[in-house]
Amino acid sequence: MAKPFVEFLVGRESVPSRTVLAAWVVGGSLFVACCARVSLPLPFTPVPLTLANFGVLMVGLILGARAGFAALALYLIEGVMGLPVFSPTGPGGLAQLMGPTGGFLMAYPLAAAVAGRIAESGKPTMGRTTAGAILAEIVLFSGGISWLVILTHSLSQAVYFGVYGFVFAEVIKIMLAAALARHGRGVVRIRK
Repeated sequence: MAKPFVEFLVGRESVPSRTVLAAWVVGGSLFVACCARVSLPLPFTPVPLTLANFGVLMVGLILGARAGFAALALYLIEGVMGLPVFSPTGPGGLAQLMGPTGGFLMAYPLAAAVAGRIAESGKPTMGRTTAGAILAEIVLFSGGISWLVILTHSLSQAVYFGVYGFVFAEVIKIMLAAALARHGRGVVRIRK
């Protein structure tokens, strides 16, 4: 039963051992948790500036679509169970998913899958990893803004809270993640 699940995560042509795959998935979730601990509250928004988005990009770009999705789904499960994996500026646990950062958090697995799918679709060029990171950020911010619209009942307020103070930092995260992941894909041996 475990072999078909492993084949689903990484594809039939490149099945690593279950232990190796589990280590990469758990490691990916822990990497994002460590990145989330680096957090800067901003005075004009309830959404803090964190390195978690950078972690999501890295995990997706390096592990690929399926394993990246699994790592970020595990991350959310860890957070909902009360483990201190989310940004320390929030309440933690399920309350964090219901708060202003919930849309961003819930978009993490899908964003990692999008970044990973683009990155694994060909040779790891800077253009491909950058495109994957940009599309993943679009997924992240679409989820975050959508959730903020639900909470604030205002698109303009949601954009103010969730976009304006983050654009410059996100551009830096995209470029750094794309450059590092381009070289990191060769280290992780879960694809052919």
